[in-house]
Amino acid sequence: MNLKSKNVLVIGLAVTGVPLVKALRQLGANVVVNDLKKEEDLTDSISLLSDLNVNYILGKHPETIESLGHLDLVVVSPGVPLDIPFIDQIKNKRIEIIGEIELAYRLSKGHIVAITGTNGKTTTTALVGEIFKNAGRTTHVVGNIGVAFISKALETNEDDVIVIETSSFQLESIVDFQPEVGAILNLTPDHLNRHKTMENYQDAKFNLFKNQVANNIAVINYDDLTLRERSKTLSATKIYFSRKTLLKEGIFVDNQKIVFIKDGEKIDIISIDEIYIPGKHNLENALAATAIALSLNVDIEVIKHTLKTFKGVEHRIEPVDIINGVKFINDSKATNSDAAIKALEAIDTPILLLAGGLDKGTEFDDFINAFNGKVRHMFVYGETAQTLLETAKRLNFDYVTRVENLGDAVKSAYNISTNGDTILLSPACASWDMYENFEMRGKHFKEIVAQLRR
Repeated sequence: MNLKSKNVLVIGLAVTGVPLVKALRQLGANVVVNDLKKEEDLTDSISLLSDLNVNYILGKHPETIESLGHLDLVVVSPGVPLDIPFIDQIKNKRIEIIGEIELAYRLSKGHIVAITGTNGKTTTTALVGEIFKNAGRTTHVVGNIGVAFISKALETNEDDVIVIETSSFQLESIVDFQPEVGAILNLTPDHLNRHKTMENYQDAKFNLFKNQVANNIAVINYDDLTLRERSKTLSATKIYFSRKTLLKEGIFVDNQKIVFIKDGEKIDIISIDEIYIPGKHNLENALAATAIALSLNVDIEVIKHTLKTFKGVEHRIEPVDIINGVKFINDSKATNSDAAIKALEAIDTPILLLAGGLDKGTEFDDFINAFNGKVRHMFVYGETAQTLLETAKRLNFDYVTRVENLGDAVKSAYNISTNGDTILLSPACASWDMYENFEMRGKHFKEIVAQLRR
């Protein structure tokens, strides 16, 4: 892709913006950055680009696309909705609009593995990356996991493996993106404040497969009925995985073992009690990762060793500390109800639950109903605090306290805790009402816990 002397507009500096602008300038493009945030709110990002010749339009979108002169390409940040009036102007001028994932794909070399779903993406992406690294492959783990794909794209080689965690926001703006292996783990309501309907959300997720052909692989969760039905129309070769069903072909659990059947041959992979990371959801992640690795011919012994030793990812059911017999677990990555339910299922001690955050337009009935006598008390904060409190009361769970912030939630929970309890941060909400991202929320939680020891 030749971008030398091309005029490129980048909308949204965000997390991917800095490496994106650096890559564009490295390729010789003339870059204009537009962001609704004001200069004083972007000082750190702008300082990282200070040695590059970049023009900025900050604090607003341009009134007209014509005011920017000739544009060859527009690259949007995942956080920028594609239905805003300024984007409509660009579309009307027939200027190509793509996202960072699409641009990185066009500039990269290697075997592309892309993973999406409502929950489990980060763990599965990290696990798949670890499997390929243990297999001796040069591996890049990128995308929504925290490392921009564009930051690695120009250094990739044909034999490399690129494992990408892809969000619905990122998949909205793909054009030619065609992973050699694509995997979708599950679909439950999420980001409806952005996508408006569940159907739109599903459509965005299934963009992952839209350019795949017969010699590509689509890894699908057979237990998710929506995925099973929608996958029937895919062009790629499908590999199903299941935690609940004995499949005629695919990856599934049989007699407490992960097994693989292909062309009538059955191969035992590993006993499920040998997998290091706990929980039914992590078993599903292990099944998906195994399917991906086998589709690219990774040796079974490498897969088995990795499943035995992989310790999970930061901010996902992460043990933090034990103080006076009380466990503290950081599950800040649980940004929706379904993810938080999986954390509740994975813990077998009485729980003091910390929940709340940005309102994404979803309901919490399933979340509250999943307490099943495990949750002793819930402390709620953030935009969704009142909704969580009212939902709990309506469903006859009365042990709820509203607090101002996460610090108050931790301290209040610790004050009523007893030996054997678990204080669990599993918010069931996004972090953006109070934190830049879920990582910052999780780190703050760990800092608060550390202060309890002082």
